[in-house]
Amino acid sequence: MKNISVIGSGTMGNGIAHVFAQNGFKVSLVDVAPDALKKALATIEKNLDRQVAKETISGAIKKSALANITTFTDMTSGVKDAELVVEAATENTDLKLQIFRTLDESCPPDTVLASNTSSISITKIASATQRPDKIIGMHFMNPVPMMKLVEVIRGYSTSDDVTAQIMDLSRTLGKTPVEANDYPGFVANRILMPMINEAIYTLHEGVAGAEEIDAVMKLGMAHPMGPLQLADFIGLDVCLSILKVLHEGFGNPKYAPCPLLVNMVQANHKGVKTGSGFYLYTPGSKELIVSPGFR
Repeated sequence: MKNISVIGSGTMGNGIAHVFAQNGFKVSLVDVAPDALKKALATIEKNLDRQVAKETISGAIKKSALANITTFTDMTSGVKDAELVVEAATENTDLKLQIFRTLDESCPPDTVLASNTSSISITKIASATQRPDKIIGMHFMNPVPMMKLVEVIRGYSTSDDVTAQIMDLSRTLGKTPVEANDYPGFVANRILMPMINEAIYTLHEGVAGAEEIDAVMKLGMAHPMGPLQLADFIGLDVCLSILKVLHEGFGNPKYAPCPLLVNMVQANHKGVKTGSGFYLYTPGSKELIVSPGFR
């Protein structure tokens, strides 16, 4: 595999494109919004500059990586030569199913189609195609250039050959792949999201404030970031979406999203992306200010 297409140029999509391009792959980055593509390229260049400054890559690698990326606003044009497509669109089931129907129609028959979904069933996604043996989950962690883990998820019909191919490819990117079977939340979010949800319940029920809850987990459990700050970083809307998938998939009330989380998303307090969640965020500042009412 040398020709890779990435669908979606947001935080995850541009990070995935960055990592492939840095490692010598030709990348077609596809997004319907031209401004989003411009922003993605600026982000990739900024992150490559940071790597050069830290001397983790050379200036020549940066130049080569940027040259390896071509942008497209038309999906059919962007995937016609792809050997692997990685979909990194919004975590919305209907949207992903539509994208995979289009990919199945537009891509060569041997193209492997991967989803960066953090919770949606790979088997369900595969059902929208005529190539279920070539559909797989390739769940990168954020920020993609830094995080080593790739959760590789096998759908019900994913072939052994495709699984082995994606495991090897992940290693080529300098990542550590971990294979998982297709159940709601896979491994990472099946464990992480209930912890975040419980932290939100702990705040909601007045057990402690946001800073105190995060401090307990950082200082007592050696977590690099507290669960409430992490939820803000992930996006509270994304956390809510994953919890809904877990709740619906298992039918177990222990996965029910905390009402406080539901209300915050409805009020458009979604974390870093909107400037407010459990903390307030000022562009260019790393200082954490607890949102009013969460002390």
